[in-house]
Amino acid sequence: MHTSDGIGPIEPAPDLPQRVLLVGSSGGHLAQLLALRPWWEGRERTWVTFATQDAKAHLREEKVVWAYFPTTRNIPNLLRNLVLARGVLRRARPDLVVSTGAAVAFPFFLVARAMRIRTVYLEVYDRLDTRTLTGRLCRPLSSLFCVQWEEQAALYKGSHVIGTLL
Repeated sequence: MHTSDGIGPIEPAPDLPQRVLLVGSSGGHLAQLLALRPWWEGRERTWVTFATQDAKAHLREEKVVWAYFPTTRNIPNLLRNLVLARGVLRRARPDLVVSTGAAVAFPFFLVARAMRIRTVYLEVYDRLDTRTLTGRLCRPLSSLFCVQWEEQAALYKGSHVIGTLL
């Protein structure tokens, strides 16, 4: 890439992710990932979510892989999403996996960890007094664990408060 002023080539910073995988359930989880648009819009990206009407509408111009649902306490779909994660991560080769949950995040974080791909988990904004199941499962697999409220930071040691996304 060259600058418009003719100064010369600009190479992407090697430490900044250029290819990202954005993983989240549809609805509020997807809305929080969409709120990160200023961060992800300049990057090569692939989305993983559920094939619901809201997700199809919001992501119609995006590269999307549809995950299996329901995921809550559904072992067969957990296993299907684990196989899906392996294939998606091998094909997309992201530099970073970012998720707001819910359960669809876990298999992608497991595979990313095994492949040594960095992960960022963003805890949802509406749980202030208890940890989410997905947050508990993904915390040890996360390269960076972010929360949106100070109250959440007390629940997840070593987390980073980023403020609310919505």
